[in-house]
Amino acid sequence: MGFENNIEMLSLAFWQVLKLAGPVLLVALIIGLIIGIIQAATSINEMTLSFVPKVVIVILTIAVFSNYLILGLTEYFMFIFERVATLS
Repeated sequence: MGFENNIEMLSLAFWQVLKLAGPVLLVALIIGLIIGIIQAATSINEMTLSFVPKVVIVILTIAVFSNYLILGLTEYFMFIFERVATLS
């Protein structure tokens, strides 16, 4: 396997991580921003107020996108296993 193939595999891996983690991280960012604005407006600086809703909504987001995540990982690993099988 040459240098170009290694770079291609690394690029595909980074793209897959971005594609699969993006929706969950985007939801966590939006919820954190909303809770931060509410905390700043009300002057309530309780740590559990920012942590618990974010964890619950991220878990719900993972549950909603679980089919998408599993299909994305399955397709990626099938592609990788096919590429590894053709190396020898």
